[in-house]
Amino acid sequence: MAHYVDLHSHLLPGLDDGADSLATCLSMVRALAEMGFSDLCATPHQFAGRFEPPLDQVRLTFDQVSREIATVLPKVRLLLGAENYWDDVLASRLRQGEPPCYDGGKAFLFEISPVVMPPRLEAALFDIRVTGRLPVLAHPERYLAVQRNPAVAESLGRQAALLVDLAALSGTGDRAEVKTARRLVEEGMAHAAASDMHDPEDGPSIASGLAWIEKRLGANAVRQLLNENPRRILVGQLP
Repeated sequence: MAHYVDLHSHLLPGLDDGADSLATCLSMVRALAEMGFSDLCATPHQFAGRFEPPLDQVRLTFDQVSREIATVLPKVRLLLGAENYWDDVLASRLRQGEPPCYDGGKAFLFEISPVVMPPRLEAALFDIRVTGRLPVLAHPERYLAVQRNPAVAESLGRQAALLVDLAALSGTGDRAEVKTARRLVEEGMAHAAASDMHDPEDGPSIASGLAWIEKRLGANAVRQLLNENPRRILVGQLP
């Protein structure tokens, strides 16, 4: 096991558009472990009006799955986070100082509309950093503003960790996303890469994306994007 850290996955069953059962969840965990992941962050959606499971239900599911993984895959560690949509729910939680963070720490994962960049986003991220928290932007390659102008990603990356999807690096899927994801990694703007796994069928494209990093940039880049930088992010440090 290479001890990679996955900062973005939808492993917890029955909470969002990810795993639909414990069996599916365990299949996904096994697939990621076979790729070398030892630390998996379960990040169910928190998206008002679409996927907004109560946080106590999320914790209960996480505890149940963690006990099962400890029994059948003892070398894998499961951590809890959330994929927070940039909406009024997250804004309220940030004001209260209670955004769902990774493992109860300082860093939290968020996503934005793929079409419209929120107004004053960079300024808002700066304000969040001042409070001691680290925003982590999921799949920046999906956002039109970044696709059209990579300088937007460079600017956002001064205040938030940019977390590219491995599947986008594989070369499959939307061409603009593939092109943008690869550029962010090749030009050093991506801070880390993650699986964003929703289903066992995502496994081959995730593995292919990991292989692309190694072939294109070497083993050191893989270690940085999947081990060293994610561990720094988990403790609230911007790599």
